[in-house]
Amino acid sequence: MALSNYFTGIQHVGIPAANLDETISFYKSLGFEEAGLFENGSSHCAFMRFGNLTIETWDGDPTAQKAGAINHISMNTTDVDKAFAAAKAQGLHLVDKEIQSIPSFWDNGIRFFNILGPNKETIEFCQIL
Repeated sequence: MALSNYFTGIQHVGIPAANLDETISFYKSLGFEEAGLFENGSSHCAFMRFGNLTIETWDGDPTAQKAGAINHISMNTTDVDKAFAAAKAQGLHLVDKEIQSIPSFWDNGIRFFNILGPNKETIEFCQIL
């Protein structure tokens, strides 16, 4: 099976924040709503939503502070295990040797893996559990 059989479109765009509170306030001023705020170890992560656009922003990672600051694009994945197997079978450049998880996100956590595109862009395949 092709990897495209296991995702339905963009789930979110990830942008690290130099100051998470300031970033949340900025996106709220544009009309975004806070869809979720989660702890991830010592970091915090906010999902800001406007219509069908969701931005994931978090603290604790370096920020580019220039154009091109998007960290990753995440695809809404329906079956991360099958998607991971398909990515391997297609010979895609896997960043992760195994599926990753963050149990503190959403109600039941997430499972995901990342690949690199031809321009070194990170594409995440994420299943919300």
